[in-house]
Amino acid sequence: MPGPLEQASVLRVKSALATANVSGEVLHLDATARTAQEAAAALEIEIGQIASSLIFLADDRAVLVVASGRHRVDTDRLSLLLGGARLGKANADDVRAATGFAIGGVAPIAHPAPLTTVVDQALADYAVVWAAAGHPHCVFPTTFAELLQLTGGTAAVIGD
Repeated sequence: MPGPLEQASVLRVKSALATANVSGEVLHLDATARTAQEAAAALEIEIGQIASSLIFLADDRAVLVVASGRHRVDTDRLSLLLGGARLGKANADDVRAATGFAIGGVAPIAHPAPLTTVVDQALADYAVVWAAAGHPHCVFPTTFAELLQLTGGTAAVIGD
């Protein structure tokens, strides 16, 4: 069985990073990084430096929110950003269908098709942020500006 760095989902992320010509490399962690708390502890960084990829259903359409781990997404604010869309919670099947990844390792890139994406402005407070790389033990370093470039996302304040 291939190790985490050789799994298809992680290889998709590595390929997307290489194609975008960004410098961040996928890192394998001994501990899991399924949550922002776990990732921050494993990397020994502030929780706000974790760029969590969350899927919401906006009028039944999948939307990616790349949120700083330091706060929860304000769904009322997000709804307004999305034109007053009715927001629902994506289940595990919705997440996999939209991103190609299982919950706990959802990367902000390398999805089967482009997603409407909102990137948390709070991530701009950090020189380096870390995102999941397709597996619960894999992450990659990036920046706020790079996340905007990689995802084609829109920067917004999404939490307090």
